[in-house]
Amino acid sequence: MSAIGELLLGMLVLAGAALSALSAFGMIRLPDVYLRSHAATKSATLGVLFILLGAFLYFAFYLDHISAKLLLGIAFVFATAPVAGHLNGRAAYRSGVSLWERSVQDDLKAALKKEKREAGR
Repeated sequence: MSAIGELLLGMLVLAGAALSALSAFGMIRLPDVYLRSHAATKSATLGVLFILLGAFLYFAFYLDHISAKLLLGIAFVFATAPVAGHLNGRAAYRSGVSLWERSVQDDLKAALKKEKREAGR
């Protein structure tokens, strides 16, 4: 690869850093735990994946080294971060943390009512 390849890899890592910064901004500015969880899981996960992918491709193309650790890092971040965010939001809802007052939809309320009715049988 040439300077164009280095530029593309640099842009990939820069995009990952920008997404991570956007995620941090969302964590500060968003009004409730559910929206903050969304910011943390979506953009931070994609940002970390871009950075790790850029590092993996750099090692693969420029140093002729396939890094199993980077591949495992990509796989684990991709598999665990969204699930952890979902479970945190679900735990917050079940423990009574209220939605933002301007929220327009509460899909989990009906599902939990149905679950309670079925458990009561």
